[in-house]
Amino acid sequence: MRQTEVLQEIRKMRFLEAYDGWRDGRLSQEEAGQLLGMSGRNFRRYVARYHEEGCVFL
Repeated sequence: MRQTEVLQEIRKMRFLEAYDGWRDGRLSQEEAGQLLGMSGRNFRRYVARYHEEGCVFL
């Protein structure tokens, strides 16, 4: 696996961890966004995209 593919997989895993934390009520959207280095608004956009397409490309 190439380095870019590995980094993309790591980003996906980090998003899913933040998403699970938000979904389970352990994190707010702002906190989940901060974990990913983005705003809460951006996190909401990624969540909407995840719900629509079933995947997220960070």
